[in-house]
Amino acid sequence: MESGPLPPRSSTENAESAGSAESAGSAESAPDIAARHIPVFLDRVGDLLMPALAGGAGPGPATVVDATLGLGGHLVNLLQAHPDLLAIGIDRDRQALALAGDRLAAAGLAGRVRLVHAVYDRIGEIIDADGPAGGVQGVLFDLGVSSLQLDSTERGFAYAQDAPLDMRMDPGSGPTAADVLNTYSATELTRVLRVYGEERFAARIAAAVIARRDRAPWLTSAPLVELVRDAIPAPARRTGGNPAKRTFQALRIEVNDELAVLARAIPAALDGLAVGGRLVVLSFHSLEDRIVKRAIDPATHSTTPLDLPVDLPERRPALRWLTRGAKAPTPQEIQANPRAASARLRAAERIREVAA
Repeated sequence: MESGPLPPRSSTENAESAGSAESAGSAESAPDIAARHIPVFLDRVGDLLMPALAGGAGPGPATVVDATLGLGGHLVNLLQAHPDLLAIGIDRDRQALALAGDRLAAAGLAGRVRLVHAVYDRIGEIIDADGPAGGVQGVLFDLGVSSLQLDSTERGFAYAQDAPLDMRMDPGSGPTAADVLNTYSATELTRVLRVYGEERFAARIAAAVIARRDRAPWLTSAPLVELVRDAIPAPARRTGGNPAKRTFQALRIEVNDELAVLARAIPAALDGLAVGGRLVVLSFHSLEDRIVKRAIDPATHSTTPLDLPVDLPERRPALRWLTRGAKAPTPQEIQANPRAASARLRAAERIREVAA
């Protein structure tokens, strides 16, 4: 979805990727998708970004980047609230890009948005190519698996229904969850489950996975759910919901390299913010939230030596926190959208330029 007001890209990749996204779209209509999609923290995200998006940082209109576009609910809300706002929407999922493009078009907003098919750790080069020269005024990350991916049975993200063990956010690119289960060693599988799923019984599950694949390859999710339940001691199965959720989280993170991508993306996004620009991040487990905090927090403190009487201008904080800790959803937000229960929100503002 090329948009006239935004600066042209330095290559033709954006036009090609947008076209590919449209061709990969679902038959489900954008209004139907919008009706069942409730973005997490919709109002809070809008409130946090409003001061930066309302004023901009220069003679032109403000630009916001939705680095994990999904079905586009947050971006539609921001564009409707700020009539002069321009936007860049990034997603690695071509189907999501197509549906978000349809939704934006149905709302009359497509002309203010440039859609880019990419993994979001490329946000720095995308801002350089498509954003204003002084940096963008807002960046949003809504991490984890999207509603589209969870609700599409054939994608294999959910453990409630039997489905192919895929779990790729960009279908057709890279190894699947089945590939991981069928090829990783016991040591590698244990690491994935323990580190990415924070699974106490990682070694037991990994051993059971390998024993079963010696009889038949892993193909679909239902046998995996059953195996995890059987591998975990009975007392541990009685609390915490479906015991397979940690294994599915771990496989999804491994397949999509999510934590390494996030660790590269947050610093790049901060570098692309104009002074006065704001970064808002929604995470859904402690591993993500920890990466976000560690990427932002050092820049919120002065690095002037403690024995100097004044704070050196070049050592003053470059960022300031807009939230005190990670904000959890209210009971009302969880009631409106049960998937918000595990969400945590952090936000920061760039308060001075940093020399390259």
